[in-house]
Parts: sequence; C-alpha cells; structure tokens
Amino acid sequence: MPLSPNLTLDWLIPQWPAPAAVRAVFTTRQGGVSLPPYESMNLGDHVGDYAEAVAANRLSLQRAIGCRPVFLQQIHGAGVIEVNHGSADGQTADACLTSQRGMACTIMVADCLPVLFAHLDQPIVAAAHAGWRGLAGLCNSGNGDPNSDSTSNFFEGVLEATFRRFTALVGSGSADVAERTIAWLGPCIGPTAFEVGAEVKAAFEVVDPASGAFFVTVPGQTHPAKFRADLASLARLKLRALGITQIFGNDSTADWCTVSRPSRFFSHRRDAGIGCSTGRMAASIWQV
Repeated sequence: MPLSPNLTLDWLIPQWPAPAAVRAVFTTRQGGVSLPPYESMNLGDHVGDYAEAVAANRLSLQRAIGCRPVFLQQIHGAGVIEVNHGSADGQTADACLTSQRGMACTIMVADCLPVLFAHLDQPIVAAAHAGWRGLAGLCNSGNGDPNSDSTSNFFEGVLEATFRRFTALVGSGSADVAERTIAWLGPCIGPTAFEVGAEVKAAFEVVDPASGAFFVTVPGQTHPAKFRADLASLARLKLRALGITQIFGNDSTADWCTVSRPSRFFSHRRDAGIGCSTGRMAASIWQV
C-alpha cells in the first residue's frame, strides 16, 4: 500500500486485504512541528496547541497522503456524516463515510479506538471514533447527522450507526454488506491501562451480556468496584454482532496501547494524570 515519499516511516499502515484503490494510515506523534507537550505531529485544534502548528501538521498529512483529510468535531457520540469534496472541516460527528475518491475520512484519537471500514467490492470507505460511550451506545445516535432517522435509539452505538449508513450507501442487505466488509482497529488505551467503574461495565452488559468477559476486576478495589476494560475486544464483539468477521489490527496486546508507549502515541489519560495536555493522532482512509 504505497503512499507519498513524504510519509514518515513511523506512521502505521494497516495490514489488511483492502482493495487496491483503498489507502489508509494512522499517524503517530512523530513528523510534525508542534512544541512540547504536543510534540510533534499534533492534529487536534482543540487541545491548546498553536493554531499555526496544527495547520502545518494537517497540511503535512494532506501532502503525505495526496488528498484532503476531512476533520470532524467529535463529541463522543454516534453521529455519522457522508463527506464529499465540498465538505468543510469541523462538522459535528464521530464517524464519516464516502464513496468519492480522493477524500480522506479522518478521525482523531488519543486513547479512544479508531475503526476503519472498507467494502471489498464497492468504492465505499468509513472511519469511526469509538470511545467507550460511543461504543456502548450511551449517546444520541443522531448527533451531527441531519439525515439520521434514529435520534431516539439509545443503544445504537457509533459502530452500529456507521454500519447502518455504510449499508445504505452500498445499497444492499446488511448481511450481504457485512460479508464483504473489512474493518481495521487502530491503537487505543489497552486493557491493562483502561480503568473504569461498574457503571461502564453495566452499560455494555445491558446490550450484550457477553461484554462482561472483557472487564477484569482491579485487584484491591472492592468499594466501589473498579474494572480494567478491553476496548478493542469490545469493538470486535460489536462488529461480529453486525456480521463483520474480517477484523484486523489491534489485538489488545501491549504494542497497540497508547498509554504505555509515550514516545510514539499521544494519550489523554496518561498525560492528564500528570497534569499535561496532549495532542491528537489521526486515522485516515481514502480511495485513489
């Protein structure tokens, strides 16, 4: 999956059986111009970094991939928008999709899970931002989506909402689309670092009791109970429930953990814990 010679070698290129026209990348904290604590490839314009540095970093990404990345205003919801060559940055949503070539669906993360989708036959790609609230469905699924028909569906999470719009764009039955859809999970906070309360575990279990297998009790924590959650495995469970079985990328091992690799990844939880701001990385997918 060749990209521009400008692409820094430290960025992640998904290893998955995507169609020849599909390109994807996950940026790391290397390759930009931002100063500490945002060094150096911060792509977030809402974290306190200099606007000029963020603009330069976004331009570097655009030059590296050879097309314009569309950046969203993410709110930990389940809103999905379709983007095209006229789409502006800053639209409120947590996922986007497109059938147009030369448009990079892009989401930003710094512990949350990026999920990329590609159809094996149709020229359709998507990117979703899956924090635990969006993944569990504790959000208004119509956020940021003026065409949504499910604004009151409490339990439709961001992956379900993205796949629903993805299926509609493909124009076939969901079972057929799922069989021909592949997904890639990028780096996120790992299962040894993501400590949550019992209410988070309950939010997943009320939708699918099998989710409980991906929460491990934190030793010594009994009142209130604390758990370590496996965000990537929870996403895999959700994707399989949709019928998507070709899932690649993050397997919940240490190499994918944003918290434990400070020289490579931004991490909001890690850096906030020491009183620091942090930058944002991006996952982009597009077609040439």
